[in-house]
Amino acid sequence: MNISEEILNILKQVGVTFFTTYPCAKIRNLYNLIHQNFQSVPIVKEEEGVGICAGAALTGANPAMLIQSTGLGNMINALCSLTLTYQFPLLVLASWRGVYKEKIAAQIPLGTRLPKIIEGMEIDYHIVKHRSDLPVITRAAKAAFERNEIQIILLSPQLWEEEVEDVTPELTEFSGTEVAVGALPSHTKRVFTRYKVLEIIVPFLEDKLVISNIGLPSRELYQIKHQPSNFYMLGSLGLASPIGLGVALSSINPVVVIDGDGSLLSNLGSLATIAQEGPTNLTILAIDNSVHGSTGNQITATSQFVDLALTAKGLGIEHTFRATSRDEISSVLSKLQDGPNFIHIPTRPGNESVSTIPLSPIEIRDAVMKKIRH
Repeated sequence: MNISEEILNILKQVGVTFFTTYPCAKIRNLYNLIHQNFQSVPIVKEEEGVGICAGAALTGANPAMLIQSTGLGNMINALCSLTLTYQFPLLVLASWRGVYKEKIAAQIPLGTRLPKIIEGMEIDYHIVKHRSDLPVITRAAKAAFERNEIQIILLSPQLWEEEVEDVTPELTEFSGTEVAVGALPSHTKRVFTRYKVLEIIVPFLEDKLVISNIGLPSRELYQIKHQPSNFYMLGSLGLASPIGLGVALSSINPVVVIDGDGSLLSNLGSLATIAQEGPTNLTILAIDNSVHGSTGNQITATSQFVDLALTAKGLGIEHTFRATSRDEISSVLSKLQDGPNFIHIPTRPGNESVSTIPLSPIEIRDAVMKKIRH
């Protein structure tokens, strides 16, 4: 039996009845299985999931969360002020990043300190590295649900080396070049992938300060158009646009943020702050493929319900546009006036096969700072 399937069976046997989830590439098989077998809610930020689980617990449910371990950093106050304070049961399964064969530098500082952080909250945690460790999930779940407490399971990437194969297909696959998606006008065409859009906007990025969203967007940008003024994010989902705002307010240089639907949905309030501050030198390119592309193409709310252009407009960004074709994208970029500008570019899911960025975080930072000074 596949390890993900074995964990699924354990979760059924111990009486989990409700899940909130946030994706990580390491646990994509388990993520898919959970959504197929439990009442589950995909969340936009981990703190939100703590609240949802508390509400479920009020009804007598046995709630659990499946997240990446970075999300525990976002959850600290909610876990202490809500779950611990009211003594709600909660089982947390966290993909433990930053400690085993980690290739992303931004994962390491929190990942290596995570056990001490959890200990500081006086919450029980358990580490699962091998199939032989799986019984600890049973014991932790029983403790959570019988004693109304939090139990955290750190799932090491080492565990998934024993995973034989993908046990389920990806949840989402868009066919063709046109998709009628939720609140978007029915004629909206998703023509290109993100990589193709990046190729189209290269002339617009020339010599501008560019803040690029984490994961594959930054890796694709590095391959297409590396320049010293590109700030490649290696972590901190949801902070691309806030970083861009900080740069724009502190510099006269034109600033471009390459953001995505998953990132924006996790921190929509930042658009209201951008509208409030009104930096004239800021442009946000919202490349919306309706999936979490870096973690396995799990769907986001823009696939059915949310129109990011209308959302940005509603949050106060006056200069909001939508573009899908090459001509539309080029036309909008060529006619931009003072910002802040928000350009919504619906795209098809899909990632280019690209290498990791061969620069350290400090090298990335220093290159951008040098460019700003000159």
